[in-house]
Amino acid sequence: MTDTPPLADGYEISTDPRRIDAERVHRWLSTDAYWAMGRAREKQDRAIEGSLNFGVYEMVSGDQVAYARVITDRATFAWLCDVYVDPSVRGKGIGTALVGAVREHLGPYGMKRMLLATQDAHGVYQKLGFAPLERPDQWMALYF
Repeated sequence: MTDTPPLADGYEISTDPRRIDAERVHRWLSTDAYWAMGRAREKQDRAIEGSLNFGVYEMVSGDQVAYARVITDRATFAWLCDVYVDPSVRGKGIGTALVGAVREHLGPYGMKRMLLATQDAHGVYQKLGFAPLERPDQWMALYF
């Protein structure tokens, strides 16, 4: 496993669900994330409620600047999704540090794998140990 990248000075990561700025997360995802464009606020709130959430916050203001959520049973499987970094703080390694913190948080559970899907950020995730599926022919999806 690769080392967890450090978080830029002045920021902190929290899994406290009370700190999630649900309005901001909804705005980010529903207006600027190709995978969630147009997602309804009620649906986003349900997703937050049913997930393990990670936020990155400016330490001085307390403002949330990044988000990721994990769907997991905390035993055998995890799905990393909705990873988003506010455009104003991109380029500071915040997204890489956030995903590294997710990996570190889930490590002690002894899961066999954590999956994710990305259209354009393969390089970011590869730095943290993610790799293409070894046997994609064994995976299937049910589309609604």
